Amino acid sequence: MVGVNSTPVTVRRRAGYAGLVLVAAAAAWAWVVLRWGGMGAMPGTMGRNLPAFVGMWTVMMAAMMLPATAPIASLYARTFTVHRVPRMTAFITGYVLVWAAAGLPAYALAGAGQVTSAYPTTGTAMAAGIFAINGVYQLTPLKDRCLAKCRSPIGLMLRYGSYRGPSRDLRAGAHHGAFCLGCCWSLMVLLAAFGVMNLYAMVGLASVVVAEKLAPAGFLIARFVGIASIALAVAVVWVPALAPGLTGGGMGGM
Repeated sequence: MVGVNSTPVTVRRRAGYAGLVLVAAAAAWAWVVLRWGGMGAMPGTMGRNLPAFVGMWTVMMAAMMLPATAPIASLYARTFTVHRVPRMTAFITGYVLVWAAAGLPAYALAGAGQVTSAYPTTGTAMAAGIFAINGVYQLTPLKDRCLAKCRSPIGLMLRYGSYRGPSRDLRAGAHHGAFCLGCCWSLMVLLAAFGVMNLYAMVGLASVVVAEKLAPAGFLIARFVGIASIALAVAVVWVPALAPGLTGGGMGGM
């Protein structure tokens, strides 16, 4: 009788853990939309110094990446027996910190993009390179390996179960974040071409991330996106406005 009655409670708890992650993502999206949604496809770092840019980037990554992470966070929460909310918070924090660190090279790339936006030919060449890099990476075995870990994380859960000490959940979140970074870094590089704070591009790329990680045809979607990105690498030569973040094109609304 206890087992039967405990099942709905377990389901509610799992849903609650996933809900905690989704609430964090929703808060990040709200911040982006309310404060930065009108910035369109402004090129480069938008005049921000490194700390301000990394802070903005961290919120953006939380908004874009956490929705696809909610099921895995919920699975990890099944290992909790006590201190559930603090432990889940630590897991999310470790995950987001990895993407925050990615803001450092993103700042350098955005700075380079700001320079090239004043030289359309150079900006177009850089955009073609970015689209091509993403397209090729989407088709590589390394992309498949990282995506497989994000889609079927049972092996990771066994690894995290061996973690000990007060930093175990932070370490688990960071470890999973590293695989997500390996899976999605080239997609995030596309923001340099579209405009770092291009809200439409953010929504589109976040949708791709969710589809790759959660949809049954996730691997096929990744390949389709890769082929489409290679096509954009060719098309942007003829239509530079496809990369407003690097060419100063008029596609702020995508």
